[in-house]
Amino acid sequence: MSQSSESKTFRTIFVSDIHLGSKAARADMFIEFLRRYDAETFYLVGDIVDGWRLKRSWHWPQSHNDVVQKLLRKARKGTRIVYIPGNHDEFLRSFPGQHFGGVEVRQNDVHVTADGRRFLVMHGDEFDIVVRNARLIAYLGDWAYDAAIALNVVFNTIRRKLGFPYWSFSSWAKLKVKNAVSFIGAFEEALAGEAERRDCVGVICGHIHHAELRALSGVEYVNTGDWVESLTAVAEHFDGRLELIRFADILRDEHTAATVLRLPVQPQRQAKTTSEAA
Repeated sequence: MSQSSESKTFRTIFVSDIHLGSKAARADMFIEFLRRYDAETFYLVGDIVDGWRLKRSWHWPQSHNDVVQKLLRKARKGTRIVYIPGNHDEFLRSFPGQHFGGVEVRQNDVHVTADGRRFLVMHGDEFDIVVRNARLIAYLGDWAYDAAIALNVVFNTIRRKLGFPYWSFSSWAKLKVKNAVSFIGAFEEALAGEAERRDCVGVICGHIHHAELRALSGVEYVNTGDWVESLTAVAEHFDGRLELIRFADILRDEHTAATVLRLPVQPQRQAKTTSEAA
């Protein structure tokens, strides 16, 4: 992955779980991502807008509006944008096939890569047993995740002062909880099975905020991650190759390189001449 800040264009970009309307959303970072990367087709793979949090309390700063405007601007310039709603923006599931400002809403889709592979594209909450069968537990889990994000800020402030690197407590906590009830494994297996059932070689999804690109039981499992913590996206090159872009790592590497360049150059000490030595 190039570390250049110059714009780069792909055939397709898949992003999910931006959670606009949430205080945890990294809208500023996503705007920077949109400045650097373009594509012929953008898939918004669910939970782009966080309707659950907006119902509890309204939070919509200018940066969140800027994300919407930038996406609509891309649509006006000819980019195909497909919006596949998730559980947090499920209100859009009532409008399949509709177009809003050039953005097409679909329940799910089958994307064919440049090299002819078929991928099922869906948010994935349909295969989360908590979301499907215990909505109250899902809401409580969502509240707990918000609390973990807030705690994460305090936790990493202390770690930074002690000289330790960033570590995501909230991501660790969520993975531990889901692993405790075998959610992630069951989720991935169910999605892989659904892709196979629909005669696809793989599935591209979001929902669990855990970026992944790997083979699973003979099926290509691709998770786009999120824009709350991991800042990840999946891009399809023009030859059909899929790449997981870890934008946070790119920004960190650029910051490190820039810091090194700003270090003052120490003047070389010249050797004394024979007369000076005398």
